[in-house]
Amino acid sequence: MEELLPYLIVCPLVFLAGFIDAIAGGGGLISLPAYLIAGLPAHAALGTNKFSSTMGTTVATLQYARNGFIHWRQVIVAIPATLIGAYFGSRLALVVPERTFLIIMLFILPLTAAYILLRKKSLTGNGNHYPPVKTALIITVLAFFIGVYDGFYGPGTGTFLMITLTGLAHVSLNDAAGITKTINLTSNITAFTVFLVNGVVWLKLGFVAALFSIAGNYLGAKYFTSKGTQIVRPAILLVLTIFLVKIIHDLLA
Repeated sequence: MEELLPYLIVCPLVFLAGFIDAIAGGGGLISLPAYLIAGLPAHAALGTNKFSSTMGTTVATLQYARNGFIHWRQVIVAIPATLIGAYFGSRLALVVPERTFLIIMLFILPLTAAYILLRKKSLTGNGNHYPPVKTALIITVLAFFIGVYDGFYGPGTGTFLMITLTGLAHVSLNDAAGITKTINLTSNITAFTVFLVNGVVWLKLGFVAALFSIAGNYLGAKYFTSKGTQIVRPAILLVLTIFLVKIIHDLLA
């Protein structure tokens, strides 16, 4: 039963995370704590989370591409910048001591969640579109820094991208959704590769969780509507509460 417990904890939460991530971003606010609640060490939680989230994000990205949300001329220049940023971010995560990383998560993850949950302004595209070259430059710069963040930590990446792409790059909401998925997939693949090479990925658990992530992302991308975001806030708050209790317990133990 003890061997099954991590699966019973992780898989349902990863499914929920995938569903939420495909709709509104922020799925990492649920999936990363899920692995920590299940008892994985911090670096293993990061690496294994990247495994399952990469698989789920792949499905969601393909779904968005099929629906015409991805314009490759907008994202092609951002992919190399994302790759470089995610590589440095994931390498940095590996050299941070485990206890230090738990303390970082104890503070940063709730702050990330609070920003996302308390943000009143809805996501809307800015009508004043920039020239293509300026838009591409802004997207590339954003891709690098988001890549660093996603490689090092990750939760909230999709939401941050949607906010900055619509607010700073002045792209439409649909275009921002496609760009977000492409950048997110690139950073996930890069970080997962770094974690895998360094032996911190629990492959068996990650593979099973990936199936649940794929299912959640598929359904979330299929039902990408504003009404779907109603489940985001209560789900994130519930998981974060459990996560904070677990982290505090581990640090005091």
